[in-house]
Amino acid sequence: MKDRKLLNIELGRISADQYKEKADSGIVLVLDNIRSAHNIGSAFRSADAFGVDRIYLCGICATPPSAEIHKSALGAEDSVPWEHGEDTLQVVRQLQAAGYTVVSVEQTVHSVKLDRFTPQTDGRYALVFGNEVDGVQQAVVDASDFSLEIPQRGTKHSLNVSVSVGVVLWHLTGR
Repeated sequence: MKDRKLLNIELGRISADQYKEKADSGIVLVLDNIRSAHNIGSAFRSADAFGVDRIYLCGICATPPSAEIHKSALGAEDSVPWEHGEDTLQVVRQLQAAGYTVVSVEQTVHSVKLDRFTPQTDGRYALVFGNEVDGVQQAVVDASDFSLEIPQRGTKHSLNVSVSVGVVLWHLTGR
């Protein structure tokens, strides 16, 4: 039997308006000074794929409308709600006050390895992803409830931030 790729119309995806009306997943993204609009667009696309509730674009992050974001997001910037915050630390504190567990995705002395982390089914998580060069600001790591690290086996010290977003979201939602 030959296998056939599905047409987009056969995938049964919801509309951008339906996305905004869906039940909350309990997951939000906080992008801390991401300099590449293409990485931001990729984060939007992964956020849409995994049903993230909102993205907080902090500091120097580009914001929609942006041709560079759209090139990677392919319209996900229209489905996933977002807001801009000048100060990542202030956004983190607001999310903690709203009941979110703030998780910096970062390599730290006490970080929890992703493959050893089981999210609570009723948990609310704010996942912080940092700048392509400097990572998550130390003050934001300090304010986080804990840090989560993606185990790696190669010679490089990190993954591209947009890849990290996809890996972590799959782990939190793919169970």
